[in-house]
Amino acid sequence: MSTGNFETIDKLISQGINAGDVKKLQDAGIYACNVLRIKLRKDLTGVKGLSKAKVDKILEAAEKIVNFGFITGIDALLRRASTVVHITTGSQALDEILGGGIETLGITEAFGESGSGKTQLAHTLCVTTQILDSVIPLFQMGIIGRRELAKSQQKFAQMLSSLCKIAEEFNVAVYITDPVVDDPGGDVFISDPEKPAGGDVLACLAKIRQGKGEQRVCKVFKAPHLPNAEAISFLCQIFL
Repeated sequence: MSTGNFETIDKLISQGINAGDVKKLQDAGIYACNVLRIKLRKDLTGVKGLSKAKVDKILEAAEKIVNFGFITGIDALLRRASTVVHITTGSQALDEILGGGIETLGITEAFGESGSGKTQLAHTLCVTTQILDSVIPLFQMGIIGRRELAKSQQKFAQMLSSLCKIAEEFNVAVYITDPVVDDPGGDVFISDPEKPAGGDVLACLAKIRQGKGEQRVCKVFKAPHLPNAEAISFLCQIFL
């Protein structure tokens, strides 16, 4: 069984791997052969019951199922394009600037002031998307001074890494929200001194702000494959 270009871990059995060892990988949270390529060997040998010899055999079997060899950037892009799915936001204008909607295989973060519509957009996506709402406050609790900041940022990075692996392994979209803070490095000449509280570490960022009346304005803030663009949508049309 395969999901898009991702081969499920049970295929290792056809390559001579013991079903019990496959079960151990699943218990450790590994469900696709593709994930083995981003796992460190020491992480795999750390799975209870898997010796170095067994890990070597598992990696060899996975190599036969999935091509772990070198591919060009263009080939990787084409392979990704054939797998990615776009999930509609409920707004045609917003879907257009996002290239079709919220993408699977990655994380999309929406940031903006309280009441701007971030969570309401999440409600639209919640049936088909893994969602984290207001993720940054989870890592701000208990921080006293800058000494605690590095540890918090490390935990945040670990969480993002786990979410990326989930998105890639199961071809799902991850949408998270983030409040905004004033940029202390900004000045009066900067038109928009606000920035996401968690920083701009994610690949795709979109800012949502309140427009006139019930309007909500969404702007693609940073995305490697999308141009900066802005969409105006009516809240009642998007989120019902």
